[in-house]
Amino acid sequence: MKKLVTILIFALSLTTTVTAQGFLGKSEVHGSFEADGMYYHADKDLGITDSLINGNIFGFNGFADIIYTLGDFSAGFRYEAYLPPIAGFDPSLDGQGFPYLWASYTTEKFSFTVGNFYEQFGNGLVLRTYQEWTLGYDNSINGIRIIYEPTKGIILKGVYGTQRYFWAKYAKNGRGVIKGFDGEININDVFGSLSDSKIKLILGGSAVSKYQSDQNPFYKLPQNVGAFAGRFNLGIGRFVFTSEYAHIINDPSAVNNYIYKPGNGLTFAGSYSTKGLGIFAMFKRNDNMSYKSDEAVTSNALDINFLPPLIEAHTYMLASMYPYATQPNGEIGFQFEIIYSVPKKSKLGGKYGMSININYSQMNDIARERVNDTSFIGESGTMGWKSDFFKFGKQIFNRDLTIEIDKKFNRRFKSIFKYIYQDYDISTILGHTGDPNVKANIGIVDMTWKFTSKKAIRWELQGLWTKQDKGNWAAALIEYTVSPHWFFSIADQYNYGNDHTSERIHYYTGSFGYTLRTTRFSLTYGRQREGVVCVGGVCRQVPASSGFYLTVSSSF
Repeated sequence: MKKLVTILIFALSLTTTVTAQGFLGKSEVHGSFEADGMYYHADKDLGITDSLINGNIFGFNGFADIIYTLGDFSAGFRYEAYLPPIAGFDPSLDGQGFPYLWASYTTEKFSFTVGNFYEQFGNGLVLRTYQEWTLGYDNSINGIRIIYEPTKGIILKGVYGTQRYFWAKYAKNGRGVIKGFDGEININDVFGSLSDSKIKLILGGSAVSKYQSDQNPFYKLPQNVGAFAGRFNLGIGRFVFTSEYAHIINDPSAVNNYIYKPGNGLTFAGSYSTKGLGIFAMFKRNDNMSYKSDEAVTSNALDINFLPPLIEAHTYMLASMYPYATQPNGEIGFQFEIIYSVPKKSKLGGKYGMSININYSQMNDIARERVNDTSFIGESGTMGWKSDFFKFGKQIFNRDLTIEIDKKFNRRFKSIFKYIYQDYDISTILGHTGDPNVKANIGIVDMTWKFTSKKAIRWELQGLWTKQDKGNWAAALIEYTVSPHWFFSIADQYNYGNDHTSERIHYYTGSFGYTLRTTRFSLTYGRQREGVVCVGGVCRQVPASSGFYLTVSSSF
């Protein structure tokens, strides 16, 4: 607790000091910090005993980001502390220090960065480095980045360095060295005669290489593994089409069971929009697309690339119970969405109109065949498998149908009605080996009543019905807000349909929070059910817990 108090005092004093000083005339200092603390206690209903906790009653995750700018020059650092990490975060995060230090010089056409940085080429199929605080995920590059715009409409990027691996320092013959180049050309900007054309076209291409010394005692591994991608963005009137194709040279690793098959990935999306109507469709295929800077790592770390998810991002309690995790070894699927705004003053729309959103997505395994008669599918040391590019495998990883209706009834009252059907491969995604797919129907009613322009109450009623896994659930939430400062909420999730009566547990929580300008404070007490948290198809396991959860964040 003393460590938490010290960090909070430091961050708050730093905010005050920097703001008051104005710091070196024309220069500026900006920053942000967040502190998340968890106090655990025993809970016999959840099976959490004092002996199981074993004195580990406190978890803390915190950071402070500081950025200094002076003209074309900028520099910054991030301090992080996990003392120890909150339950569910990788234990390798335990510790504190400055994992992110950088300096940059940027002009109108040129940018040079040294130190730690995040970068993305295209959709990220061959390179994307980023941080996701809620997952404890950070694959930043420590090295050099150059961005050059020789003329309007052409952007060139080059990167060189090694990735962050928790607190481990880079060592020779350790994780790989990354080199990458990306180029993008906006045809309409480069050719002035096309600047007013209704047809808009952007082309891009990327090349990335990782070098890792071969230290594997069982297999002869390639030390230089290249990845290549090409993309386009085409706009024709109200239509927009985007696509990217990527190819990875054979990259045997622990993720793909050390097969020598090259990888490939494709994303294609099309959309149409007009007044009151939007239509979106997307196709995606990944085949052996894991690309890490260390062939032996299987955890959520050292990913060089990113495979964009193709699912509806659910945020409601029960709707997010079965989140989809991207399958880099192979997946194929599509997503289709229609958004329709019912006109105001129509019979269906009423005085305030109405919005209808229908979203369907499906992800299957790819269709795999044996390479020859002497090897099995996915056998180590072989080419792994053969697969027709556009053929869907029989195994369904995830299906999701979501129908949402947003309706405002009067100036004070509005509601959201939502129905969701999920078909979820819990065996593959969550590791419940041998369990059948979960087929769940979910209903949600979200209502808001405004008493005044600053005071409102919101309540949710949710139900999840399934015959698989833990059976039926019910959930409810009531939230009262006094804008812009206060909020109060109570919530409960109840597993009333569990076949085991001892596991029919209420997961209750109570929260309140206060916001003052850019500073936010919140305190929650209650239970956290065991499950999975996913962001963008990347997931972490969350154990069951009970206790207090404190968050303080601010920016300046």
